[in-house]
Amino acid sequence: MSTLERLDADLTASMKARDTVRTNTLRQAIAAVRAEAKAGPAARELAEDDVLAVLAREVKKRRESAQIYADAGAEDRAATETAEADLIAAYLPAAPTGEELAALVRTVVDELGAAGPRDMGRVMKEVSARAGRGADGRTLSTLVREELAARAS
Repeated sequence: MSTLERLDADLTASMKARDTVRTNTLRQAIAAVRAEAKAGPAARELAEDDVLAVLAREVKKRRESAQIYADAGAEDRAATETAEADLIAAYLPAAPTGEELAALVRTVVDELGAAGPRDMGRVMKEVSARAGRGADGRTLSTLVREELAARAS
């Protein structure tokens, strides 16, 4: 069953259960996926990777909104955004742990023979490709920067 089919099935179940928060969140996620499919010169069927990319963007938007609400003191809205982000994130593949990412960075740096910060772009490109969509770009960047700085010393 594809991710979009799972979203549709879970939407139906949440509607039957009268879970309004879950229903509204799933409707928004499905709408974002379908809007992406309609974008561009012609409507098209989205591949599974495209659906996951849209869902990842939706999670990121909600986490950023939650941070903005929290900074503004609107804790109830921040909690709502966080809950929505968590609900959508459940449909994404599991993200690699920090230890797994650190090991991947070390492996890529060794393979590419990167020696210092000037190799950051090359290493980031390869690490990002291998880590997949589940990895946070900021975390990857920090790990790569630290590893390259350690090797340059």
